[in-house]
Amino acid sequence: MNYLKIALLFALAFVVNLLAPNLLQHMAHLDSTEAAIASTLWCLGLFLLFGWACSKVAEGTIFPSFTMQLLVGIVLHEALAPLTSQLVLSVVVCTALAAIILKSGGDEIDRKGFLKIAFPTLLIATVGYLVTFFIMFPVLMWLGLDSKTAALLAAIIGSTDPAALIPTFKNLLFKPAFKQISNLAVAESALNDAVGAIFTGAIAAMVLAGIEIDSVGQLAAGLFSADNLQLLAAQFGFGVVAGVIGWLGMYAFERYKSKSNAQGQSDAPYDFALVLAVPLVTFVLAQMIHGNGFLAAFIAGLLANFNHGTHYFHGLLHSLEVKVESVAKPTIFMMVGPFVSLQNLADTALMGLLVSLFFILLARPLAVFVSLLPTSVDHQEKLFLCAVRETGVIPVVLAVITVAQFPDLTLLMPLTAWVVIWTLTLLPALTPWWAKKLNMLE
Repeated sequence: MNYLKIALLFALAFVVNLLAPNLLQHMAHLDSTEAAIASTLWCLGLFLLFGWACSKVAEGTIFPSFTMQLLVGIVLHEALAPLTSQLVLSVVVCTALAAIILKSGGDEIDRKGFLKIAFPTLLIATVGYLVTFFIMFPVLMWLGLDSKTAALLAAIIGSTDPAALIPTFKNLLFKPAFKQISNLAVAESALNDAVGAIFTGAIAAMVLAGIEIDSVGQLAAGLFSADNLQLLAAQFGFGVVAGVIGWLGMYAFERYKSKSNAQGQSDAPYDFALVLAVPLVTFVLAQMIHGNGFLAAFIAGLLANFNHGTHYFHGLLHSLEVKVESVAKPTIFMMVGPFVSLQNLADTALMGLLVSLFFILLARPLAVFVSLLPTSVDHQEKLFLCAVRETGVIPVVLAVITVAQFPDLTLLMPLTAWVVIWTLTLLPALTPWWAKKLNMLE
């Protein structure tokens, strides 16, 4: 019955997509301001309605709601066409929602627990990312992609996805000895999203500057040149600074809430505005001082540690989690739709499968074992981490931003979509079985 509902949902999306061009043409005849408002609200309505429907019909099936939202967005390609002419709006919306999700990723990690895994987390999020990048770049070139598309795609898909990991781990009861490894996976996913954003920006800058990247040697020389290393260091360093400043703002809010709680005052509904404002303002601050906004949002959430601290924040954070699940994630995943049609997806199906298999079976295991070599993470835990490599929210955001810069790289978005589809469908389904096989669950 559930799978019949999925089929009906896709049929409904197909019908809406068929009817949409006539409706959008009617909107286009309105006054310019009214037309812009109508088409934007039309797209937002589709995101919310179909995002909810995908989450609902995915319950009790093997398909994650994220995968269905992405595929339904592609089916609605024509219906979401107004967003292709409003690239700035698409980029801003995706960036804002991703900052909120990354701040939520920081909330999920216990700060004291993070200190215990900080060293392996930093290694797998940075060294592991670089290993993945430098493996996938020649693989993508070998598969026939041009050097620009290969470099940008390798940078984009190098980020894992806390949006998928956190719900998966919440349904698993790890033995106490292995609780730390699940925290490491979540911490890696949040931290290397920032790494991915920084390196994708660096690759994009190299492409725009006309730097030759036709081989691994040329790419490495450009990436690790003195000027680029200085840029990367600034992105990391000032991103951390902005994150600390964001945390100070949250700390002041915590003191305010503490006094209100001591005086017996209940939660004010308008306090939620500050929970949303912190990652956004922190992101802007990081950009103003030439740091990385995604890293700043994660650092602010991690240092504040609201999820593991004072109880009077739990209601606000639960409210944020509800908004993230019902609005932010569906909007980002369905944002692929305006840029990828069903025909694009079909034309790149084989290459998308090959890229995903190389990514899962070759790049991830090598990244785990190479990056964690100097740590105390044991072989069993490394094997578990090899199968935890979902690609989702941040890669989609980075792909949208990159496509806005390089609209001629037509394979970039459909191949990103395929990697997201395969990793989000296969890996969350395999994680419980793999954890049980490794005897890590209660």
